[in-house]
Amino acid sequence: MKFAKIVFWIAGGWGVLMFTPLYFIFNLIGRQDPPPITHPGFYYGFAGMALAWQFAFFVIATDPVRFRPMMIPSLVGKLAWGLALVILYLQTRISPSDMALGAIDLVFGLLFVFAFLKTPAHRAA
Repeated sequence: MKFAKIVFWIAGGWGVLMFTPLYFIFNLIGRQDPPPITHPGFYYGFAGMALAWQFAFFVIATDPVRFRPMMIPSLVGKLAWGLALVILYLQTRISPSDMALGAIDLVFGLLFVFAFLKTPAHRAA
């Protein structure tokens, strides 16, 4: 259970550090990695949803046994994002630096799998 607590606290903290700046760099992204973003609703929707999940990770970290079922959608999200980036990278549609950030999510996805497997389904009596 301690492993799951550590993994989810770190994942949540990392995510907050990564996603919060998105609210302040909308135009910068278009300048540094053209073309400019054309659908701000999707952009801010993604940023908000991603940030919300980081707080879900913090909740899971507070009591991994109680919130063990929430580890499943957490790991699906991490693996879906990470695998999508691998495919895009193999198609040469994203840069190596984008892939490197995606690799971090793949690592967290695998850690979430291990946390799920190591966390008991019920508290010991």
